[in-house]
Amino acid sequence: MDERYEKLLKCVEYIRSRTDFKPEIALVLGSGLGGYARNMQVECEIPYNDIPGFPVSTAPGHDGRYIFGTVGDKKVVCMKGRIHFYEGYDISDVVLPSRVMRLLGAGILILTNASGGINSSFNPGDFMLVRDHISLFAVNPLVGNNIDELGVRFPDMSHVYDEELRNKIKSVAAELSIDLKEGVYVQLIGPSYESPAEIQMLKNLGADAVGMSTVSEAISARHCGFRVCCISCVSNLAAGISDHELSGEEVIEAGKVAAPLFEKLVTRSIEVF
Repeated sequence: MDERYEKLLKCVEYIRSRTDFKPEIALVLGSGLGGYARNMQVECEIPYNDIPGFPVSTAPGHDGRYIFGTVGDKKVVCMKGRIHFYEGYDISDVVLPSRVMRLLGAGILILTNASGGINSSFNPGDFMLVRDHISLFAVNPLVGNNIDELGVRFPDMSHVYDEELRNKIKSVAAELSIDLKEGVYVQLIGPSYESPAEIQMLKNLGADAVGMSTVSEAISARHCGFRVCCISCVSNLAAGISDHELSGEEVIEAGKVAAPLFEKLVTRSIEVF
């Protein structure tokens, strides 16, 4: 058995020793959005550091725990804090938490993140529904021996972000009078922010927003059979577009300001999925 898959099974086994909760929907919370649990009827919380061999979040604003509960009549497992490649983990550990949620039974994965706006029509506080991504600058989580138990060797990436789910999110945004943008997200490794020249390059490639997460998770999720969707909160304008230096504190604060409306959008989307 592949040691990465064996590690996944050990994580699932430990979680099952704590709860028999079977989620339908998995949710990954981005920077500044860690308070989403207040929208859930929480049944169980498991800190990552309780789970043997599980990577622990070290990024600011990422608490690091699974939260199991219901949103409306939907059973949800929520990642309060994600793992980033820039934290020094192997890429298999970066995508381990979402793979675990798939093995726990979830069929839909909602990714959220904070991003830097590249599209000139974007403003801080905007929400962008991810239509597609650029993965060329991110580490592909499928490198190495394929884990056959999870998916095929060469998974198709033509439709990573499920069209039906995207249409439902757009309908919810219209219902809530939220101006929801749509575009292409690109992941870079980080943790340094991009240079103005890099942002110009990404703009020329067709990117609308940039961040340090999500794409690796989306590739892994598509590989293991998740239906994937992603909403990005544009927390700041990217380097060379913004007129000031960027900081992590700015990203977290922008996420907190946007959180109430973001939570409404995510909650209502979960209810209609």
